[in-house]
Amino acid sequence: MTGKARRTRVAVVFGGRSAEHAISCVSAGSVLAALDPERYEVVPVGITRDGRWLLHDGKALAIDGGQLPEVTDGTAVSLVGDPAGRGLAVLDAGQVIGRLTEVDVVFPVLHGAYGEDGTIQGLLEMSGLPYVGSGVFASAASMDKEFTKKLLTAAGIPQGDHVVLRDADGAVCPDPTVLDQAARERLGLPVFVKPSRAGSSIGITKVTDWAQFPAAVATAAAVDPKVVVEAAVPGREIECGVLAAPGSGPPEASVPAEIRLRPGTDWYDFSVKYVDGAVDIDVPADLTPEQVTRIQDVSRRAYLALDCRGLARVDFFLGTDPDTGADRLVVNEVNTMPGFTPTSMFPQVWAASGVSYPELVDRLVAGALAGQLPVTSPAATVSPDGAVLGAG
Repeated sequence: MTGKARRTRVAVVFGGRSAEHAISCVSAGSVLAALDPERYEVVPVGITRDGRWLLHDGKALAIDGGQLPEVTDGTAVSLVGDPAGRGLAVLDAGQVIGRLTEVDVVFPVLHGAYGEDGTIQGLLEMSGLPYVGSGVFASAASMDKEFTKKLLTAAGIPQGDHVVLRDADGAVCPDPTVLDQAARERLGLPVFVKPSRAGSSIGITKVTDWAQFPAAVATAAAVDPKVVVEAAVPGREIECGVLAAPGSGPPEASVPAEIRLRPGTDWYDFSVKYVDGAVDIDVPADLTPEQVTRIQDVSRRAYLALDCRGLARVDFFLGTDPDTGADRLVVNEVNTMPGFTPTSMFPQVWAASGVSYPELVDRLVAGALAGQLPVTSPAATVSPDGAVLGAG
C-alpha cells in the first residue's frame, strides 16, 4: 500500500429546516468538540432554517441562558451532485474552492424533517458520499411514527394503541372531528397528540379532557399535517442504544437507562428535556438481569426490523400487564439520529457501556467509511486510528 496518511475530512452538517434546528446545533457542537483535530479535518456546515447551506465557524452551538442556537451566517456552499466531485463547492463570488472540493465522510447531525427522514440521506447517496447513520428507507420509516409502528408490529414487537387522523377517503386529515366516539372510548384519557414526523417532543400535547383535543391537533398539525393520537402507556421510560458497523457482527445494545421525572413535572416535554433539567437519569437503569436482556434483545430486533444502520436509540415503556402481572414492554419510537447533546441519552448509555464519547464518534465515522465508500470513488483504506490512506 502506497500513499501518505492524512487526516480524515469530515463534514459535520447541522441546523436544518425542521423544528429541531436548535437541538441539531447543540448536538453538532458536541460532535465537533469530540473530533480529534490531530486525526480529523472538520468542515462544519450549517443549514439555515430556510435551507441555505453555509460554511460555519463551529462556534456558539450551545444553549446559553435559555437562548437556543441558530445557523444564520457563513460562506454559502453547495453539495456537489456529481459523485466525482466528492464534496462541497463554495458559491460566493471570488471565493477559492480549495479544500472544500473533497470530503471523505459526512456526519449529518440533523434531527427531524429534511435531515432524519431520508431526504439528506438520498442527497448524499446521489452525491456518492459516505455518511454516518441509516439509509434512505430506514430514516424515512423511523421518522414517520405511523410506519414505525406498522413495521415493528409486523416484526412482533408490541406497540401502544394509536390512531392516525384521516378522512373518509383515507387521506391525512388533521381534523379533530375524524376521531369518532368509538376511537375515543378505545384510546381513553389521557392521550398524546403528536406530529407523525417530528421529534424532541415538539408539537406534542398531553390531552386530559377531550375539550383540549382540537387545540392539540392544531398544535401538532402546525409541525406536520399527519397527526397521530396515542393512548397513554403507563410505565417507566426506558431507553437503549444500538450500535453497529459493517462486518462487525450483530448490532450491539447498550446498557438501558431510565428517565425519571421530578415531582411537579407532568411529562417529558421539550423544556424538560433541554431547558429545565427537571428529570433524573439513571444510567444504568435499576432493572433485573432478565429485564435488561429483554430490552437489549428487543432493541436489536427493532433496529433490524427497520433496516437501521450505524446507530439508533430505542425508547420503551416498561409497565405491568394488568391481566397477568408480568412485565409489559412497549416500544415508543426508534430514533435513527438520536440527540448528541452533552445530556443526551445515547452518549450516556454508551459511556456506561464502556464506549466514551470520542470513541463513539470515531466508531461511527469509521463505520460509515468502511461500509459506504461509493464504487465511483478512488480506492481508499481506513487505518485503525481513523486516518484515510491513499485517497484523494
